[in-house]
Amino acid sequence: MKEEILYIVIPCYNEEEVLPETSTKVLEKLNKLIDNKKISSKSRILFVNDGSKDKTWEMIEELHKGDKHYLGLCLSRNFGHQKALLAGLMEAKKHADMVISMDADLQDDIDAIDEFVKEYYNGNDIVYGVRSSRKKDTFFKRNTALLFYKLMKKMGVDIVYNHADYRLMSKRSLDELEKFKEVNLFLRGLIPLIGFKSTKVFYERKNRFAGESKYPLKKMLAFAFDGITSFSIKPIKLIMSLGLTISIISILIMLYALIVKLIGYTVEGWTFIIISIWLLGGLQMFSIGIIGEYIGKIYQETKERPKYIIEKVLGDK
Repeated sequence: MKEEILYIVIPCYNEEEVLPETSTKVLEKLNKLIDNKKISSKSRILFVNDGSKDKTWEMIEELHKGDKHYLGLCLSRNFGHQKALLAGLMEAKKHADMVISMDADLQDDIDAIDEFVKEYYNGNDIVYGVRSSRKKDTFFKRNTALLFYKLMKKMGVDIVYNHADYRLMSKRSLDELEKFKEVNLFLRGLIPLIGFKSTKVFYERKNRFAGESKYPLKKMLAFAFDGITSFSIKPIKLIMSLGLTISIISILIMLYALIVKLIGYTVEGWTFIIISIWLLGGLQMFSIGIIGEYIGKIYQETKERPKYIIEKVLGDK
């Protein structure tokens, strides 16, 4: 069996606390796979610095100087996790037969990489790393995550349950991913659209080794909303249905008011009027906000600005 080249892409944003441990653990796994003749000796680890404000990039440069297996990609500023990940994937596919993406916080089980590679050789172009359980999550996070996946499915988005961005992709699947030109990236929704043969590898997610999560509640909610509006127009259809329902209710209320007027029985109705005004006003503002979100995305897409800008590349020596 031909030993194919594996690149492991790790986006980094202010990861100086975890980088020494992460680099050591991932290199150990890479060398083990090379020694066992599972992958080529040309396999590498590619760190993507997404505009970090700490010493992350300086540490990547030191790692690169000390070992040929460490490579680096420095973006000109912070573009966000999804775009940094895409930058790493597009750079890696120039040299690799298969690429694994993972976060720098060591929450993804590194030992699952063995199964990823095995499934790749079994003919799978995409291998999804899927959490076997969410026991370590808080009650709030566990249930909001479940709600998110169910909502995405309801909106018609083909998304893998309990999968984040820990996955393996073949070179040809990455070539197809490159053809997707949208600026508003939600890779968890895009990659299933490729449609090549895929499978899942289940693993137990660990606690973060060090540092703080880069996705607090506010960012998680924004990420979820971005994912929904990037892949589905159902929210706009729901607004139309809601508008139609309110129109029907309004006609019924109008008929009721006319009948009451004709029979000579009138009620002041101040409370009802005030509640109606605030309810309808709130619904209108909410509806305009959702439509504005879609218009904003169209505006961004038409500008055709680059998704990311690479400032420096630390390649093979």
